[in-house]
Amino acid sequence: MDRDSPEVRLSKTLSWILRHGATSENLPIREDGFIRVDDILRSNRIKPLGLTLEGLKGIVRADSKQRYSLVLEQGDGTHLNYIAVGENGTEEGHWLIKANQGHSIKTVQLELKPILDISDIPSRIAVHGTTRSAWKIIETEGLSKMKRNHIHLAQGVGGDSVISGMRKSSQILIFINLQKALDVGIKFYLSENGVILTEGDERGYLKTEFFDRVEDAKTKEAIEGWEESVCTC
Repeated sequence: MDRDSPEVRLSKTLSWILRHGATSENLPIREDGFIRVDDILRSNRIKPLGLTLEGLKGIVRADSKQRYSLVLEQGDGTHLNYIAVGENGTEEGHWLIKANQGHSIKTVQLELKPILDISDIPSRIAVHGTTRSAWKIIETEGLSKMKRNHIHLAQGVGGDSVISGMRKSSQILIFINLQKALDVGIKFYLSENGVILTEGDERGYLKTEFFDRVEDAKTKEAIEGWEESVCTC
Protein backbone atom coordinates (compact mmCIF):
# COMPACT_ATOMS: atom_id res chain seq x y z
CA MET A 1 0.00 0.00 0.00
CA ASP A 2 1.26 3.47 -0.90
CA ARG A 3 1.69 5.32 2.40
CA ASP A 4 2.71 8.64 0.83
CA SER A 5 0.34 11.56 1.11
CA PRO A 6 -0.97 13.10 -2.15
CA GLU A 7 1.46 15.99 -1.63
CA VAL A 8 4.44 13.66 -1.29
CA ARG A 9 3.37 11.61 -4.33
CA LEU A 10 3.10 14.81 -6.34
CA SER A 11 6.56 15.97 -5.25
CA LYS A 12 8.08 12.58 -6.09
CA THR A 13 6.46 12.59 -9.52
CA LEU A 14 7.75 16.09 -10.19
CA SER A 15 11.26 15.11 -9.07
CA TRP A 16 11.22 12.02 -11.30
CA ILE A 17 10.18 14.02 -14.36
CA LEU A 18 12.78 16.74 -13.83
CA ARG A 19 15.65 14.33 -13.12
CA HIS A 20 14.91 11.23 -15.14
CA GLY A 21 11.61 11.09 -17.00
CA ALA A 22 11.31 14.22 -19.16
CA THR A 23 12.51 12.48 -22.32
CA SER A 24 10.29 9.42 -21.90
CA GLU A 25 7.35 11.73 -21.17
CA ASN A 26 8.10 13.73 -24.36
CA LEU A 27 8.72 16.92 -22.42
CA PRO A 28 11.31 19.28 -23.94
CA ILE A 29 14.16 19.71 -21.44
CA ARG A 30 16.89 22.24 -22.03
CA GLU A 31 20.59 21.60 -21.67
CA ASP A 32 20.56 23.66 -18.46
CA GLY A 33 17.91 21.33 -17.02
CA PHE A 34 14.96 23.72 -17.23
CA ILE A 35 11.52 22.65 -18.45
CA ARG A 36 8.69 25.06 -19.15
CA VAL A 37 6.14 24.99 -16.36
CA ASP A 38 3.27 25.01 -18.88
CA ASP A 39 4.62 21.73 -20.30
CA ILE A 40 4.91 20.22 -16.82
CA LEU A 41 1.34 21.16 -15.85
CA ARG A 42 -0.02 19.67 -19.10
CA SER A 43 1.99 16.44 -18.85
CA ASN A 44 0.16 13.11 -18.64
CA ARG A 45 1.51 12.37 -15.15
CA ILE A 46 0.94 15.81 -13.61
CA LYS A 47 -2.30 17.06 -15.19
CA PRO A 48 -4.52 14.43 -13.48
CA LEU A 49 -3.11 15.55 -10.12
CA GLY A 50 -4.49 19.06 -10.57
CA LEU A 51 -1.22 20.92 -10.00
CA THR A 52 -1.22 24.69 -10.64
CA LEU A 53 1.54 27.28 -10.77
CA GLU A 54 0.68 28.35 -7.23
CA GLY A 55 0.78 24.74 -6.10
CA LEU A 56 4.17 24.34 -7.76
CA LYS A 57 5.45 27.39 -5.91
CA GLY A 58 4.28 25.76 -2.70
CA ILE A 59 6.20 22.56 -3.45
CA VAL A 60 9.39 24.50 -4.17
CA ARG A 61 8.94 26.68 -1.08
CA ALA A 62 8.30 23.71 1.22
CA ASP A 63 11.21 21.58 -0.02
CA SER A 64 13.74 21.63 2.83
CA LYS A 65 16.50 20.24 0.61
CA GLN A 66 16.07 23.00 -2.01
CA ARG A 67 15.89 20.43 -4.82
CA TYR A 68 14.26 22.79 -7.31
CA SER A 69 14.80 26.15 -9.00
CA LEU A 70 11.64 27.92 -10.18
CA VAL A 71 12.21 31.08 -12.22
CA LEU A 72 10.49 33.47 -14.58
CA GLU A 73 12.56 33.83 -17.74
CA GLN A 74 12.15 37.28 -19.27
CA GLY A 75 12.46 38.28 -22.89
CA ASP A 76 16.14 39.16 -22.55
CA GLY A 77 16.95 35.74 -21.08
CA THR A 78 17.39 36.90 -17.49
CA HIS A 79 15.87 34.83 -14.70
CA LEU A 80 13.82 36.10 -11.78
CA ASN A 81 13.47 33.80 -8.78
CA TYR A 82 9.81 33.02 -8.11
CA ILE A 83 10.01 34.82 -4.75
CA ALA A 84 11.27 38.00 -6.41
CA VAL A 85 8.44 37.86 -8.95
CA GLY A 86 5.95 37.78 -6.11
CA GLU A 87 7.56 40.87 -4.62
CA ASN A 88 7.58 43.10 -7.68
CA GLY A 89 4.36 41.84 -9.23
CA THR A 90 5.62 41.43 -12.81
CA GLU A 91 4.96 38.21 -14.69
CA GLU A 92 6.17 39.05 -18.20
CA GLY A 93 7.93 36.02 -19.64
CA HIS A 94 7.51 32.29 -19.11
CA TRP A 95 7.97 30.08 -16.07
CA LEU A 96 10.72 27.45 -15.93
CA ILE A 97 11.59 24.79 -13.36
CA LYS A 98 14.54 22.45 -12.93
CA ALA A 99 16.02 20.02 -10.44
CA ASN A 100 19.26 21.37 -8.98
CA GLN A 101 21.01 18.00 -9.18
CA GLY A 102 20.39 14.27 -9.53
CA HIS A 103 19.84 13.94 -13.28
CA SER A 104 20.26 10.80 -15.33
CA ILE A 105 19.28 12.56 -18.59
CA LYS A 106 22.58 12.77 -20.45
CA THR A 107 21.74 15.88 -22.46
CA VAL A 108 21.46 17.94 -19.26
CA GLN A 109 24.65 19.84 -18.45
CA LEU A 110 24.03 21.97 -15.37
CA GLU A 111 25.98 25.13 -14.67
CA LEU A 112 27.98 24.01 -11.65
CA LYS A 113 30.61 25.75 -9.56
CA PRO A 114 33.99 23.98 -9.93
CA ILE A 115 35.72 22.92 -6.70
CA LEU A 116 39.45 23.54 -7.08
CA ASP A 117 40.51 23.09 -3.46
CA ILE A 118 39.03 21.68 -0.25
CA SER A 119 38.62 25.28 0.94
CA ASP A 120 35.99 25.78 -1.79
CA ILE A 121 33.65 23.60 0.30
CA PRO A 122 32.19 25.62 3.21
CA SER A 123 32.19 22.65 5.60
CA ARG A 124 35.44 21.14 4.22
CA ILE A 125 33.70 17.77 4.48
CA ALA A 126 32.52 15.46 1.70
CA VAL A 127 30.54 12.39 2.75
CA HIS A 128 28.40 9.83 0.95
CA GLY A 129 25.56 7.98 2.67
CA THR A 130 24.58 4.48 1.61
CA THR A 131 23.03 1.22 2.85
CA ARG A 132 24.81 -1.76 4.41
CA SER A 133 24.00 -3.95 1.43
CA ALA A 134 25.37 -1.41 -1.05
CA TRP A 135 28.50 -0.99 1.09
CA LYS A 136 29.42 -4.63 0.47
CA ILE A 137 29.88 -3.74 -3.21
CA ILE A 138 31.28 -0.24 -2.68
CA GLU A 139 33.96 -1.56 -0.32
CA THR A 140 35.64 -3.35 -3.21
CA GLU A 141 34.57 -1.39 -6.29
CA GLY A 142 34.32 2.19 -5.01
CA LEU A 143 31.45 4.64 -5.49
CA SER A 144 29.74 4.58 -8.90
CA LYS A 145 27.56 7.23 -10.51
CA MET A 146 25.60 4.31 -12.04
CA LYS A 147 22.84 5.72 -14.28
CA ARG A 148 23.10 9.24 -12.90
CA ASN A 149 25.32 11.97 -14.30
CA HIS A 150 27.20 12.39 -11.00
CA ILE A 151 28.10 10.78 -7.70
CA HIS A 152 26.50 12.81 -4.89
CA LEU A 153 28.31 13.85 -1.70
CA ALA A 154 26.97 15.90 1.21
CA GLN A 155 28.85 18.54 3.20
CA GLY A 156 28.13 16.75 6.46
CA VAL A 157 25.60 14.48 8.14
CA GLY A 158 22.07 14.99 9.47
CA GLY A 159 22.99 16.88 12.62
CA ASP A 160 25.24 19.32 10.76
CA SER A 161 22.42 21.42 9.24
CA VAL A 162 23.07 19.78 5.88
CA ILE A 163 20.50 20.80 3.28
CA SER A 164 20.91 18.10 0.70
CA GLY A 165 23.08 15.35 -0.73
CA MET A 166 22.21 12.42 1.53
CA ARG A 167 19.17 10.28 2.23
CA LYS A 168 17.91 10.19 5.82
CA SER A 169 17.81 6.40 5.50
CA SER A 170 21.59 6.13 5.05
CA GLN A 171 23.13 3.41 7.26
CA ILE A 172 26.79 3.80 6.31
CA LEU A 173 28.75 7.07 5.98
CA ILE A 174 31.76 7.23 3.65
CA PHE A 175 34.00 10.25 4.24
CA ILE A 176 35.98 11.25 1.15
CA ASN A 177 39.51 12.67 1.01
CA LEU A 178 38.45 15.18 -1.58
CA GLN A 179 41.78 16.98 -1.75
CA LYS A 180 43.56 13.71 -2.56
CA ALA A 181 41.10 13.08 -5.37
CA LEU A 182 41.48 16.63 -6.69
CA ASP A 183 45.25 16.24 -6.71
CA VAL A 184 45.05 13.33 -9.16
CA GLY A 185 42.64 15.12 -11.48
CA ILE A 186 39.18 14.02 -10.31
CA LYS A 187 36.80 16.92 -10.90
CA PHE A 188 34.25 18.07 -8.32
CA TYR A 189 31.51 20.67 -8.41
CA LEU A 190 28.99 22.36 -6.12
CA SER A 191 25.32 22.38 -7.12
CA GLU A 192 23.06 25.36 -6.44
CA ASN A 193 21.78 23.70 -3.26
CA GLY A 194 25.23 22.82 -1.94
CA VAL A 195 25.56 19.19 -3.03
CA ILE A 196 29.08 18.08 -4.00
CA LEU A 197 29.03 16.36 -7.39
CA THR A 198 31.63 14.36 -9.31
CA GLU A 199 31.63 12.23 -12.43
CA GLY A 200 34.46 10.20 -10.89
CA ASP A 201 37.14 8.71 -13.10
CA GLU A 202 36.86 7.69 -16.75
CA ARG A 203 34.71 4.72 -15.67
CA GLY A 204 32.42 6.84 -13.51
CA TYR A 205 33.91 5.62 -10.21
CA LEU A 206 35.38 7.25 -7.13
CA LYS A 207 37.80 4.57 -5.97
CA THR A 208 38.26 3.36 -2.41
CA GLU A 209 41.73 4.92 -2.26
CA PHE A 210 39.92 8.22 -1.72
CA PHE A 211 37.92 6.95 1.29
CA ASP A 212 39.22 8.45 4.57
CA ARG A 213 36.85 6.87 7.05
CA VAL A 214 33.72 4.74 6.92
CA GLU A 215 31.36 4.58 9.88
CA ASP A 216 27.98 3.38 11.06
CA ALA A 217 25.53 6.26 10.60
CA LYS A 218 23.74 5.52 13.86
CA THR A 219 26.56 4.70 16.28
CA LYS A 220 29.30 6.75 14.55
CA GLU A 221 31.65 3.81 15.16
CA ALA A 222 34.16 3.12 12.41
CA ILE A 223 33.71 0.12 10.15
CA GLU A 224 36.60 -2.30 10.73
CA GLY A 225 39.49 -1.42 8.45
CA TRP A 226 38.24 2.11 7.81
CA GLU A 227 39.14 3.92 11.04
CA GLU A 228 41.09 6.87 9.61
CA SER A 229 40.10 10.21 11.16
CA VAL A 230 38.04 12.70 9.18
CA CYS A 231 40.00 15.73 8.08
CA THR A 232 38.19 19.05 8.53
CA CYS A 233 41.28 21.18 8.11
